[in-house]
Amino acid sequence: MIKKCLFPAAGYGTRFLPATKAMPKEMLTVVNKPLIQYGVEEAMAAGMTGMAIVTGRGKRAIEDHFDISYELEQQIAGTSKEEQMKDIRHIIDTCTFSYTRQVEMKGLGHAILTGETLVGNEPFGVILADDYCVSEEDPVLLQMVKLYEKYQCSIVAIEEVPADQTYKYGVIGGNEEKPGVFRIQQMVEKPDPEDAPSNLAIIGRYILTPDIFDVLRETSPGRNGELQITDALMSQAEHGRVIGYQFKGQRFDCGSVEGFVEATNYCFENYYKNGK
Repeated sequence: MIKKCLFPAAGYGTRFLPATKAMPKEMLTVVNKPLIQYGVEEAMAAGMTGMAIVTGRGKRAIEDHFDISYELEQQIAGTSKEEQMKDIRHIIDTCTFSYTRQVEMKGLGHAILTGETLVGNEPFGVILADDYCVSEEDPVLLQMVKLYEKYQCSIVAIEEVPADQTYKYGVIGGNEEKPGVFRIQQMVEKPDPEDAPSNLAIIGRYILTPDIFDVLRETSPGRNGELQITDALMSQAEHGRVIGYQFKGQRFDCGSVEGFVEATNYCFENYYKNGK
Protein backbone atom coordinates (compact mmCIF):
# COMPACT_ATOMS: atom_id res chain seq x y z
CA MET A 1 0.00 0.00 0.00
CA ILE A 2 1.22 3.50 -0.83
CA LYS A 3 0.90 5.52 2.36
CA LYS A 4 2.40 8.92 1.58
CA CYS A 5 1.67 11.72 -0.85
CA LEU A 6 4.06 14.57 -1.59
CA PHE A 7 2.79 18.06 -2.37
CA PRO A 8 5.35 20.43 -3.93
CA ALA A 9 3.97 23.77 -2.74
CA ALA A 10 6.84 26.24 -2.74
CA GLY A 11 6.09 28.12 -5.97
CA TYR A 12 5.30 31.81 -6.08
CA GLY A 13 2.05 31.69 -8.08
CA THR A 14 3.02 34.71 -10.16
CA ARG A 15 0.16 34.16 -12.62
CA PHE A 16 -2.24 35.18 -9.85
CA LEU A 17 -0.56 38.34 -8.63
CA PRO A 18 -1.45 40.41 -6.72
CA ALA A 19 -3.65 37.80 -4.96
CA THR A 20 -0.63 35.55 -4.30
CA LYS A 21 1.63 38.31 -3.04
CA ALA A 22 0.90 37.30 0.56
CA MET A 23 -1.29 34.19 0.11
CA PRO A 24 -0.06 30.78 -1.10
CA LYS A 25 -1.47 29.91 -4.51
CA GLU A 26 -2.38 26.49 -3.07
CA MET A 27 -4.77 28.28 -0.72
CA LEU A 28 -6.77 29.88 -3.54
CA THR A 29 -10.33 28.68 -3.06
CA VAL A 30 -12.42 26.87 -5.62
CA VAL A 31 -15.84 27.93 -4.30
CA ASN A 32 -15.28 27.45 -0.55
CA LYS A 33 -12.35 25.03 -0.37
CA PRO A 34 -8.64 25.67 -1.05
CA LEU A 35 -6.97 23.86 -3.92
CA ILE A 36 -4.60 21.93 -1.69
CA GLN A 37 -7.50 20.51 0.33
CA TYR A 38 -8.98 19.03 -2.84
CA GLY A 39 -5.59 17.41 -3.43
CA VAL A 40 -5.37 16.02 0.10
CA GLU A 41 -8.88 14.57 -0.21
CA GLU A 42 -7.87 12.88 -3.47
CA ALA A 43 -4.80 11.38 -1.79
CA MET A 44 -6.95 10.13 1.10
CA ALA A 45 -9.34 8.49 -1.36
CA ALA A 46 -6.31 6.63 -2.74
CA GLY A 47 -5.50 5.28 0.72
CA MET A 48 -2.75 7.75 1.64
CA THR A 49 -2.70 9.35 5.08
CA GLY A 50 0.84 10.71 5.30
CA MET A 51 0.83 14.16 3.67
CA ALA A 52 4.32 15.48 2.98
CA ILE A 53 4.32 19.13 1.95
CA VAL A 54 7.30 20.99 0.49
CA THR A 55 6.79 24.66 1.24
CA GLY A 56 8.68 27.94 1.04
CA ARG A 57 8.61 31.40 2.55
CA GLY A 58 5.15 32.85 2.98
CA LYS A 59 3.40 29.46 3.06
CA ARG A 60 2.45 29.27 6.72
CA ALA A 61 -1.23 29.48 5.83
CA ILE A 62 -1.03 25.90 4.54
CA GLU A 63 0.18 24.62 7.89
CA ASP A 64 -2.44 26.65 9.73
CA HIS A 65 -5.22 25.31 7.49
CA PHE A 66 -4.39 21.70 8.36
CA ASP A 67 -4.35 22.42 12.08
CA ILE A 68 -7.04 22.85 14.71
CA SER A 69 -8.20 26.40 15.34
CA TYR A 70 -9.50 26.20 18.89
CA GLU A 71 -10.61 29.82 18.98
CA LEU A 72 -12.65 29.46 15.79
CA GLU A 73 -14.19 26.17 16.84
CA GLN A 74 -15.18 27.61 20.19
CA GLN A 75 -16.75 30.59 18.44
CA ILE A 76 -18.93 28.45 16.11
CA ALA A 77 -19.71 25.64 18.60
CA GLY A 78 -23.40 24.83 18.61
CA THR A 79 -24.13 26.78 15.43
CA SER A 80 -24.84 25.67 11.85
CA LYS A 81 -21.28 26.70 10.95
CA GLU A 82 -19.93 23.58 12.65
CA GLU A 83 -21.07 21.47 9.68
CA GLN A 84 -18.85 23.51 7.35
CA MET A 85 -15.81 22.41 9.36
CA LYS A 86 -16.68 18.72 9.17
CA ASP A 87 -14.48 17.86 6.16
CA ILE A 88 -11.35 19.63 7.36
CA ARG A 89 -11.70 18.18 10.87
CA HIS A 90 -11.93 14.69 9.37
CA ILE A 91 -8.73 15.36 7.42
CA ILE A 92 -6.91 16.63 10.51
CA ASP A 93 -8.08 13.65 12.59
CA THR A 94 -7.16 11.09 9.90
CA CYS A 95 -3.92 12.33 8.38
CA THR A 96 -0.41 13.17 9.52
CA PHE A 97 1.13 16.29 8.01
CA SER A 98 4.85 16.91 7.74
CA TYR A 99 6.61 19.89 6.20
CA THR A 100 9.99 20.91 4.87
CA ARG A 101 11.14 24.01 3.02
CA GLN A 102 12.54 24.30 -0.47
CA VAL A 103 14.97 27.14 0.15
CA GLU A 104 15.67 27.78 -3.54
CA MET A 105 13.27 27.32 -6.44
CA LYS A 106 15.21 24.96 -8.71
CA GLY A 107 12.42 23.12 -10.47
CA LEU A 108 9.91 20.35 -9.76
CA GLY A 109 12.61 17.70 -9.62
CA HIS A 110 14.42 19.67 -6.93
CA ALA A 111 11.18 20.12 -4.98
CA ILE A 112 10.57 16.36 -5.04
CA LEU A 113 14.16 15.68 -3.98
CA THR A 114 13.72 18.14 -1.12
CA GLY A 115 10.82 15.99 0.09
CA GLU A 116 12.96 12.86 0.44
CA THR A 117 13.40 13.43 4.16
CA LEU A 118 9.60 13.32 4.55
CA VAL A 119 8.96 10.35 2.29
CA GLY A 120 11.78 7.93 3.06
CA ASN A 121 12.46 4.68 1.20
CA GLU A 122 8.99 3.81 -0.07
CA PRO A 123 6.82 4.46 -3.14
CA PHE A 124 4.76 7.62 -2.90
CA GLY A 125 2.22 9.73 -4.70
CA VAL A 126 2.77 13.28 -5.92
CA ILE A 127 0.00 15.81 -6.42
CA LEU A 128 0.44 19.27 -7.91
CA ALA A 129 -2.45 21.20 -6.39
CA ASP A 130 -2.58 23.48 -9.45
CA ASP A 131 -4.13 20.59 -11.36
CA TYR A 132 -7.62 19.99 -10.02
CA CYS A 133 -8.93 16.65 -11.27
CA VAL A 134 -12.44 15.23 -11.19
CA SER A 135 -13.77 11.86 -12.28
CA GLU A 136 -17.12 10.10 -12.33
CA GLU A 137 -15.24 6.89 -11.55
CA ASP A 138 -12.39 6.49 -9.04
CA PRO A 139 -10.39 9.63 -8.24
CA VAL A 140 -7.36 9.94 -10.52
CA LEU A 141 -4.72 9.04 -7.94
CA LEU A 142 -6.70 5.95 -6.91
CA GLN A 143 -6.82 4.86 -10.55
CA MET A 144 -3.03 5.16 -10.60
CA VAL A 145 -2.58 3.23 -7.34
CA LYS A 146 -4.53 0.33 -8.82
CA LEU A 147 -2.27 0.44 -11.87
CA TYR A 148 0.83 0.51 -9.66
CA GLU A 149 -0.30 -2.71 -8.01
CA LYS A 150 0.14 -4.38 -11.39
CA TYR A 151 3.23 -2.66 -12.79
CA GLN A 152 5.23 -1.82 -9.63
CA CYS A 153 7.02 1.08 -11.30
CA SER A 154 6.74 4.85 -11.63
CA ILE A 155 3.50 6.06 -13.20
CA VAL A 156 2.67 9.48 -14.64
CA ALA A 157 -0.82 10.71 -15.50
CA ILE A 158 -1.14 11.90 -19.10
CA GLU A 159 -3.79 13.53 -21.26
CA GLU A 160 -4.10 14.65 -24.84
CA VAL A 161 -3.47 18.35 -25.40
CA PRO A 162 -3.68 20.44 -28.58
CA ALA A 163 -0.53 19.95 -30.65
CA ASP A 164 0.29 23.65 -30.49
CA GLN A 165 0.24 23.58 -26.66
CA THR A 166 3.00 21.00 -26.10
CA TYR A 167 5.46 23.74 -25.12
CA LYS A 168 3.60 24.05 -21.79
CA TYR A 169 4.10 20.44 -20.67
CA GLY A 170 6.34 17.46 -20.37
CA VAL A 171 5.39 15.25 -23.33
CA ILE A 172 5.79 11.49 -23.65
CA GLY A 173 6.35 9.01 -26.43
CA GLY A 174 5.96 5.25 -26.09
CA ASN A 175 4.13 2.06 -26.93
CA GLU A 176 0.49 1.65 -25.95
CA GLU A 177 0.38 -1.72 -24.19
CA LYS A 178 -3.37 -1.57 -23.71
CA PRO A 179 -5.92 1.23 -24.07
CA GLY A 180 -4.70 4.26 -22.16
CA VAL A 181 -1.56 2.58 -20.79
CA PHE A 182 1.79 3.46 -22.39
CA ARG A 183 5.24 2.04 -21.72
CA ILE A 184 7.19 5.28 -21.96
CA GLN A 185 10.29 5.42 -24.14
CA GLN A 186 10.70 9.16 -24.51
CA MET A 187 9.99 12.22 -22.38
CA VAL A 188 10.65 15.81 -23.43
CA GLU A 189 10.17 18.85 -21.22
CA LYS A 190 8.14 21.62 -22.87
CA PRO A 191 9.01 20.81 -26.50
CA ASP A 192 8.09 23.01 -29.43
CA PRO A 193 5.23 21.40 -31.40
CA GLU A 194 7.57 20.27 -34.19
CA ASP A 195 9.84 18.52 -31.66
CA ALA A 196 7.15 16.85 -29.54
CA PRO A 197 7.07 13.02 -29.67
CA SER A 198 3.25 13.10 -29.33
CA ASN A 199 0.49 15.28 -27.95
CA LEU A 200 0.29 13.26 -24.72
CA ALA A 201 1.21 15.60 -21.89
CA ILE A 202 2.12 14.81 -18.29
CA ILE A 203 -0.16 16.43 -15.72
CA GLY A 204 0.26 16.90 -11.98
CA ARG A 205 -0.26 13.35 -10.76
CA TYR A 206 2.59 10.87 -10.23
CA ILE A 207 3.40 7.69 -8.41
CA LEU A 208 7.15 7.41 -7.94
CA THR A 209 9.37 4.61 -6.73
CA PRO A 210 11.93 5.60 -4.07
CA ASP A 211 14.93 5.12 -6.35
CA ILE A 212 13.84 8.36 -8.02
CA PHE A 213 15.74 10.23 -5.30
CA ASP A 214 19.07 8.66 -6.27
CA VAL A 215 18.29 9.31 -9.92
CA LEU A 216 17.50 12.97 -9.18
CA ARG A 217 20.82 13.36 -7.37
CA GLU A 218 22.61 12.15 -10.49
CA THR A 219 20.53 14.23 -12.91
CA SER A 220 22.02 17.43 -14.32
CA PRO A 221 19.97 20.62 -14.48
CA GLY A 222 17.94 20.76 -17.68
CA ARG A 223 15.67 23.33 -19.27
CA ASN A 224 16.00 26.80 -17.68
CA GLY A 225 18.77 25.46 -15.46
CA GLU A 226 16.23 23.62 -13.30
CA LEU A 227 16.22 20.03 -12.09
CA GLN A 228 13.44 18.49 -14.16
CA ILE A 229 11.48 15.48 -12.96
CA THR A 230 10.99 14.45 -16.60
CA ASP A 231 14.77 14.08 -17.04
CA ALA A 232 14.95 11.81 -13.98
CA LEU A 233 11.96 9.79 -15.11
CA MET A 234 13.59 9.37 -18.50
CA SER A 235 16.46 7.58 -16.76
CA GLN A 236 13.94 5.14 -15.31
CA ALA A 237 12.14 4.87 -18.65
CA GLU A 238 15.37 3.69 -20.33
CA HIS A 239 14.95 0.55 -18.23
CA GLY A 240 11.25 0.22 -19.01
CA ARG A 241 10.30 1.44 -15.56
CA VAL A 242 7.80 4.24 -16.30
CA ILE A 243 4.15 3.93 -17.32
CA GLY A 244 2.07 6.73 -18.79
CA TYR A 245 -1.59 6.48 -17.83
CA GLN A 246 -4.31 8.29 -19.77
CA PHE A 247 -6.59 8.78 -16.79
CA LYS A 248 -10.36 8.75 -16.77
CA GLY A 249 -11.68 12.14 -15.79
CA GLN A 250 -11.18 15.84 -16.38
CA ARG A 251 -8.36 18.17 -15.38
CA PHE A 252 -8.63 21.89 -14.71
CA ASP A 253 -5.41 23.89 -14.93
CA CYS A 254 -5.92 26.06 -11.87
CA GLY A 255 -2.47 27.54 -12.35
CA SER A 256 -4.09 29.70 -15.03
CA VAL A 257 -6.86 32.21 -14.45
CA GLU A 258 -9.00 30.66 -17.18
CA GLY A 259 -8.68 27.14 -15.77
CA PHE A 260 -9.30 28.38 -12.24
CA VAL A 261 -12.55 30.05 -13.28
CA GLU A 262 -13.63 26.91 -15.18
CA ALA A 263 -12.96 24.78 -12.08
CA THR A 264 -14.91 27.18 -9.89
CA ASN A 265 -17.89 27.13 -12.22
CA TYR A 266 -17.75 23.32 -12.42
CA CYS A 267 -17.67 22.88 -8.65
CA PHE A 268 -20.42 25.40 -8.09
CA GLU A 269 -22.72 23.73 -10.60
CA ASN A 270 -21.95 20.11 -9.67
CA TYR A 271 -21.28 20.16 -5.95
CA TYR A 272 -21.96 23.35 -4.07
CA LYS A 273 -25.49 23.79 -5.39
CA ASN A 274 -26.24 20.26 -4.19
CA GLY A 275 -24.95 21.02 -0.71
CA LYS A 276 -21.91 18.76 -1.00
